[in-house]
Amino acid sequence: MSKAFTKEVELDEDELPAELKVPVGSKNYMTPQGWQQMKTELYDLVHKERPHVTQVVNWAASNGDRSENADYHYGKRRLREIDRRIRFISKRLENAEVIDPETREATDQVFFSATVTYLREDGREETVSIVGVDETNLQLNHISWTSPVARALIKGREGDVVYLRTPAGAEELEIIRVVYTKIES
Repeated sequence: MSKAFTKEVELDEDELPAELKVPVGSKNYMTPQGWQQMKTELYDLVHKERPHVTQVVNWAASNGDRSENADYHYGKRRLREIDRRIRFISKRLENAEVIDPETREATDQVFFSATVTYLREDGREETVSIVGVDETNLQLNHISWTSPVARALIKGREGDVVYLRTPAGAEELEIIRVVYTKIES
């Protein structure tokens, strides 16, 4: 079959991995830093990378026979990937609700953008920051507000014991400290 009749598959919200999905009916919560990172990526894609790739594709197309022109085919594929990412980021930013932990009123209750220190059953103390689904970074202990740990912690207060459901059973987490400060990327 000719390539002209095949359709490139576009990544839909339904086809995203579970950890990147925003729950239906929920807002896309983000920190100011996460929002700025996505905005910067969008700017770079639109104003730097896409024009560069377009220039390469135009140059490759001007070389004549496109059937075996790797620069042309790779460039066209890369343009589709860039356009797909631009649409994805645009939708995420359009539906974003930016919540700044530094301007939030002080409370000992856990909400989005909180940095929480808790004690696990085995005695380990862990500190995590609750961020948007697109900002998750386990090396920095940034967890999505939709993650099981964050869901267990949200609405808890300092001193509360909350229960985290795991495949091995329920685990108790004791909330030790809740702070709202700038979350570094």
